[in-house]
Amino acid sequence: MDTIVKEWETVDIPPPPALKKVVVDPGETALLILDIQTTNCNEKRPRCVEQLPAIQELLITARNANMLVVYSLTRSAQKEDIRKEVTPEKGEYVVQSGVDKFYQTELESILEENNIKTVILVGTSAHGAVLHTAAGAAARGYTVIVPVDGLSAGLAYCEQYTVWHLTNAPGTKNTVVTQMDWITMKG
Repeated sequence: MDTIVKEWETVDIPPPPALKKVVVDPGETALLILDIQTTNCNEKRPRCVEQLPAIQELLITARNANMLVVYSLTRSAQKEDIRKEVTPEKGEYVVQSGVDKFYQTELESILEENNIKTVILVGTSAHGAVLHTAAGAAARGYTVIVPVDGLSAGLAYCEQYTVWHLTNAPGTKNTVVTQMDWITMKG
């Protein structure tokens, strides 16, 4: 057992994945805002709170481009729990599930009905909703875009691991990591 513990203590940290600028077609892209709620985006997760202005700006840009916007909630949350900075507007979808927002929700049919090919994911928790929903989207053939400055967790390590996993794991290599201000809309 001591040998295993010592091996874990000496694991080398891989270099971070390279961030890329992206251009998206707003008519084929959806912005997924995952679990940004008052119950988990608060003083206990300050990185989430710090990201709210940039997420709000991305949301405004998406809405101005007529991009599909879909929100998610944790299982125990209510729509009213979504942070006021990113409150859904009339006609925007809200799904509710555990960590994989495709699981037992209408998310896949919403994306299909709107001819979506690319999803941009922002939210908390990085190693929960963002990781599992991004993996679910990648497995379904979507191009997945994850801005590193739009995901948060209680620990920075969880954010780092999530980004590394999404760009290196089998099945998620169609994931592009970027930053929110590097996303440009076509047209």
